[in-house]
Amino acid sequence: MSIQSPADWKGLRRAARVARLTLDALEAHVREGVTTGELDALAAGLFRRHRARSAPALVYKFPGAVLISVNDEVVHGVPGARALRAGDLVKLDVTVEKDGYIADAARSVVVGTGTPRARALVACAEAAFKAGAAAARAGARVNHIGRAVERVVRGAGFMVVDGLTGHGIGRTIHEPPQVPNVYDRWQRDVLTPGLVITIEPLICDGSGRAVTDSDGWTIRTRDGSLAAHHEHTLVVTDAEPILLTAA
Repeated sequence: MSIQSPADWKGLRRAARVARLTLDALEAHVREGVTTGELDALAAGLFRRHRARSAPALVYKFPGAVLISVNDEVVHGVPGARALRAGDLVKLDVTVEKDGYIADAARSVVVGTGTPRARALVACAEAAFKAGAAAARAGARVNHIGRAVERVVRGAGFMVVDGLTGHGIGRTIHEPPQVPNVYDRWQRDVLTPGLVITIEPLICDGSGRAVTDSDGWTIRTRDGSLAAHHEHTLVVTDAEPILLTAA
């Protein structure tokens, strides 16, 4: 969507605040022994408290409140009985609907200390997001974001996961335009002031190829390599974008 009124600003900020608060609470509870289902229940409780809803459940009938993906699972992991172990790399992906507005954010967390490679992968996803956000200025092409993300990821010795992108957002989860994490010369969309998008590097320590599990939801790396994910909902301006889910 493109922001058209003060009501749009207010609605998006409210949804984004719930997304951020939920991510903060989830990260604080990531520890050895906790199950992904317990984390999901925590998120569902926060949604109820803030009179918000799970957007994936609402729009796509996802069988959980939030998406929790572990190790080689890249995204769309279904919460359940899996207990986290020391060293696991956990992706927390929260998409919230509140009063008709939707915001989306994700971060990656290592349980305990983890390996140096896992920590480097998480740091790379964050750095790639920052590079992509710096390229998101009104008048620039959307593919400038992908070029910036890809440079950081490849420069660190990692790979972007094939076929997974950011997107427009606001009134539903996935709106135009797609925001690839690689440079796509055929992507001709131009960023405009007030456009609401997500930038979300999804990266791995492997080939970049992905497969979907038999559950129909979970996407994991084909070669079993670790994956990381970092995401914010932001508003394009003539200067630096406004990171709604970081406020």
